[in-house]
Parts: sequence; structure tokens; C-alpha cells
Amino acid sequence: ILQRDFLQGQGDARTIRTIPLVANRGLITDRNGEPLAVSTPVQSIWVNPSELVETPEAVYSLAAALEMNPEVLASTISNNANREFLYVKRRLAPADAKRVMDLKLGHVYSQQEYQRFYPQGEVAAHLIGFSNVDDIGQEGLELTYDDWLGGVPGRRQVIKDRRGHIIEELNMIQTAEPGNNLTLAIDFQLQNLAYRALKAEFITRRARGASALILDVDTGEVLAMVNQPSYNPHNKADMTDFSVLRNRAITDVFEPGSTVKAFTITAALESGLFEPDTIIETSPGWMMVGPNEVRDIFNYGTLTLSKVITKSSNIGTSKIAFEIGPEPIRDVLQRVGFGEVPGTGFPGERGGVLPNPRRWSRIETATLSYGYGLSASALQLARAYSVIADEGVLKPVSLLKLSEADIEALPREQVISPVIAGQVLDMLETVVDSSRGGSAVEANIPFYDVAGKTGTAHVVGEYGYEDNLHNSFFVGLVPASDPEIVVVVVINEPKGEEHYGGHVAAPVFSEIATGAMRILNVPPDNVTDQNLWSGSSP
Repeated sequence: ILQRDFLQGQGDARTIRTIPLVANRGLITDRNGEPLAVSTPVQSIWVNPSELVETPEAVYSLAAALEMNPEVLASTISNNANREFLYVKRRLAPADAKRVMDLKLGHVYSQQEYQRFYPQGEVAAHLIGFSNVDDIGQEGLELTYDDWLGGVPGRRQVIKDRRGHIIEELNMIQTAEPGNNLTLAIDFQLQNLAYRALKAEFITRRARGASALILDVDTGEVLAMVNQPSYNPHNKADMTDFSVLRNRAITDVFEPGSTVKAFTITAALESGLFEPDTIIETSPGWMMVGPNEVRDIFNYGTLTLSKVITKSSNIGTSKIAFEIGPEPIRDVLQRVGFGEVPGTGFPGERGGVLPNPRRWSRIETATLSYGYGLSASALQLARAYSVIADEGVLKPVSLLKLSEADIEALPREQVISPVIAGQVLDMLETVVDSSRGGSAVEANIPFYDVAGKTGTAHVVGEYGYEDNLHNSFFVGLVPASDPEIVVVVVINEPKGEEHYGGHVAAPVFSEIATGAMRILNVPPDNVTDQNLWSGSSP
């Protein structure tokens, strides 16, 4: 009888338990292996409330060890007395958890988990996103690739004594399988460069928001993507404005304004009715379209088709649209990706709106030609301009690094003829060249030719377009002789006297493009004795 009682007591004191094994979440890096999201081991303290509720002295000791209010902890445990599992404190440093467990309190347990750490903080926050306390992706690429990164949890059987300490490991039921790593297309040096340049302008202009991105012309890879305002992925507890979580470059759409004129000119050349030197009369700098007025900043008088781009003439593009009709312009816009989702898989990605009315009014025809009445994201704008940069070829865009095999297998569609793409590219060079009548000289960078287009659009308010609210854009292709990157800069609602894209967004492009040429080690294409001495391009 004594032996039986002893064995019974041992059986009561020892319990076979199945404990979970947390899988290590995969690493996220930039294209060169720079860590952007890593998981570090931590410990979480949990209790069995159904047992611990009967030992109040242990509850008070645990509260003291964890620097918690003992009454609050006791109440929480009491309210959950019908449960066998309750987290008390999560994500403790292993040394802190060890100090708690060394107290040998009954029914108090420690479990290994992983905590996500983002070494680059707010610089890449919008792209990477974050995971929650359970290591499940909540935003950004952490959410998009949650299954890929997450891994498979494991389980093992152990024998625990009455205090919850493991006294014997029995067997492994399932080994935890770590998640897969994810290599992004971004180059962190470029990301940091773009972030600093954009943030400085965002603050200076007291803007509502801003975005910038760099797209590889040859591969469609996104080499940098930044937004303002940003956030610290490690400090979200006090966040009240959740709009800061948006990756504006992908999720926000806007009327692209004069940046669309490059595609109106493309449609004009395709029609066969226009050549680069075709004359268009824009005097007196305004015209009535029904009851609506279309106006240029100045009276540019007689312009060639090429100069319509140089001067960014609304009158010029409107007259082109009246001549060829709206459908050819819409067709070009659709071919280069407007009106369709870019296909990155990013949460909240939008494709904008490309109108297709049964009958186009004359004012709808005019406004389409200079970028009103449609909407697009910064990423869509970059992709569209990459078609001009790459001899008329459209390709997918990617947020992930592509292998050589991936690049070789990229679907490439000839959507604009190489000749016309080249003609439009030449015209875009004049936009930043003061010697050829261009005004966006703040977009120039030393020792490189630049092609680009400014854009400024009124913001739609509750009662129509707001007179004093604008979005400012610049799209640049560099080096212009054989573009390697497209850079898009969007400044939302800058405050102050200046709001034109050539003054607000173009300088940000210049700073980003200058640094990018150095980081990417791109040979200069505009080295002359004059700019060698002055350190600048003409």
C-alpha cells in the first residue's frame, strides 16, 4: 500500500506535456544582403491560471519579478481561472526571463519566441511593414509574404514536475521549420539616399505627403521606394494616425497632370499627322472649350510638336487631342500600364482610373491630353516612363530581386515603336535644358544628360478643384543617352509660394539621381571641358 501511494504521488507530481516550438521567421534583406528584418530570440512568461489562482503568494512574487501591479495581475489570473494558459509578459530578454524562472514559482512557465527587429527603422518601413507579437505579418511585404516567411511551428513531448519545470524530454513530435528568407529588389544605399532627400523637401515644403522611387529600366526592379510621413516600426503603441502606414507610392493615386503629355505626343507621332517639327499655334495662351477655359502659364505663340513638351503647353496638347481624337491617347496610356494594377502583390495596390466614356466631350478630350480626368500611382508613372526609356518595351515591375534566369524570362512587350520612343526621349531632354528653352533646370545633375517631365495638378476638394492646393511631380530618366533608371518624385500639397513640379519635385530628383549614378557606378555621358571646370551639366 505504501509503494502504491508513493507511485501515485509521483504520478500526480509529474505530467506529460506537449509544448509548442516556435519557428524562426525568415530574414528580409536588400539585394546585396543588407538585413532589413531579422528575428531575435526572446522569452515569454505564461502561467496556468487554474492552478496558480490557488497560490496567491506566487502571484505576488511573480508580479514583483516582472515589475507589474500585483493586484492587477491577481485579478487577471482570477478572471481566467477556468483556463490553463495565459501569457503574463511577452518578449522578455532571455536573461530577464531566466531571473523569473530561477524563482521556481509553481505553474509559471517560460516559452521561447522570436521578436522582429528592423535595423533600418523608418527608412524602409512602408515597404517592409511589420509583424505582430505573434510574429504574423500585418503590413507591407511582411503581410504579402507571410506564408513564405513564417515557417512551420513544431511540437515536443516532455515530463514536467508540479512546478512546471521540465525534468525529462521524451520525444520530438514535429521539428520547427524556419521560414524562408526574402531578398528585395531595393538597394539600401539608394533607399537611404532617396529617403533623406525626400524627407528634407517634405519638411521644407510643409507638404501633406510625398513619395519617391527608383526603377531599374532594364529589369523593372524597384531599387528604392520611400514615402513621407514615415513611422518607426518598433514604436506603434502610441500611433493615432494610421494613414502613416500607407505605402503611398503604390496605394495612393492622383491625377498625373503634365507628366501625361509625353504619351499625348507619342499618340500624335503614331497618328502620322504630326512630326517633331510640326507647327502648332498656341497664341494667345488661352482658349475656350465650350464654357471652360484652357490656359498656359505664358503665351508661347508658335511651337513645334517638340516644343509643346519643352514648354508643357496645355493649348498645344489640347489641339493635338482635337486633331487625333481622345481614343489614340487613351490607347497609348493603356498600353503603358495606366488603368491596371502593376501586379506587385503589395497590400492595397491600386491601378488608378483610365476613363473610357461612350462619348468624349471636347473638354474631356482636352483635359485627358494634359493629365486630368485620370489617376495613377507613382509606381504606375515610373513603369509608364520606363517604356520610353527602354525603346518602347513594357515589362512587369518587381519588389523582389530577380535572378539572371528571372530577367531572361521577363515578358517584354513592344507597345511603342523604338523610333517613336526615341523621338519622345529626345524631346524630354529639352525639358531640363535651358539652351533649348527648357525651364526644369533644377533637375540637372553634374556630368549626366537628363530627360524628364515636370507635372503640377490641382487637388480635388469637396466642391471641385482647389485653387491653392496642388500636387507636384517630376519624372526623370538618366543617363538620357541610354537610361538606366527612372526616378519619380511626388510632393503632395506643398505649402508656400512655389508649387510647380520644376521647382518643388525636380530638385529632389536631382539629389537622388546624382547619388544614384555614383552608387550604381554609371559612367557619365556628358563630360565637356566647360562642365568639368564648373562641376555641372549645362
